[in-house]
Amino acid sequence: GHRGRLARDQSGGFGTALYAKEELVAEMASAFTCASLGIVPTVRHSDYIGSWLAVLREDERAIFRAASAASKAADYLLEFPPEQGGEHE
Repeated sequence: GHRGRLARDQSGGFGTALYAKEELVAEMASAFTCASLGIVPTVRHSDYIGSWLAVLREDERAIFRAASAASKAADYLLEFPPEQGGEHE
């Protein structure tokens, strides 16, 4: 969401609706990126579900905006070439 990357609103503090929206985008971007790379993630969303549901109940289009922002974030991350060689193979 950084201004020099995807320029999403990062002004919401923990516990706010803006923060919950950004967390939803981040989690969806993570899911999209993992799916593209064939990674099976460990899912631990229970702490966030309540705030996501509040956002989704308040705005019927929130899921579409979050998915769009998440897709852009995943695409941004996937533009980086994979590391070649190195000690971690």
